[in-house]
Amino acid sequence: MENVVIAPCDLAPRVDEALAVQAVAFGLGPDEVAIRRQIVLRHLGCTGARALGAFGADGRLVGFVYGLPNDRGHWWSSIVQPYLRERGNDGWLDDSFVITELHVLPDFQQRGIGRRLITGITDTATEPRSILSAIDGESPARRLYRDLGYRDLARPVHFPSAGRPYAVMGAPLPLLRPGQAAPAERVE
Repeated sequence: MENVVIAPCDLAPRVDEALAVQAVAFGLGPDEVAIRRQIVLRHLGCTGARALGAFGADGRLVGFVYGLPNDRGHWWSSIVQPYLRERGNDGWLDDSFVITELHVLPDFQQRGIGRRLITGITDTATEPRSILSAIDGESPARRLYRDLGYRDLARPVHFPSAGRPYAVMGAPLPLLRPGQAAPAERVE
């Protein structure tokens, strides 16, 4: 197994490399990548935005995560807020660190890299909780999020231009580690 190093990453100059990882991991076409490029660069300009990269022995980016403190004025928040409010969970939009993207190349999945990326970035958050959205269905990503302590806050959530429904998930920080049981107050 190739040694993978997790380290802070200045994602802006590596945006095309990161989007190549996302395109493979998430099945994006060239048009979608071009749109997401602008979105990623805009996010990275927000106060508190930061990223971690997973680098192979050759220095190649094989995975990445980035996020930022949530702002109710951001597009994502404006879309998910009615869904969260309907379920009494819209308070999660305040004082939360949003995991905006987390992707690992398929050949590097199932090695704990995604777990190391997300726990690494949330361990540096000053917010008491984290939120994210994930495709609403059983998947390795959703299992990972649940193992880390995330629970469903709203589902199904429909984003404009997304063909599939999503789930919004939230977890208190710090995230759970392997073998660590969720405290009683963390259980739904």
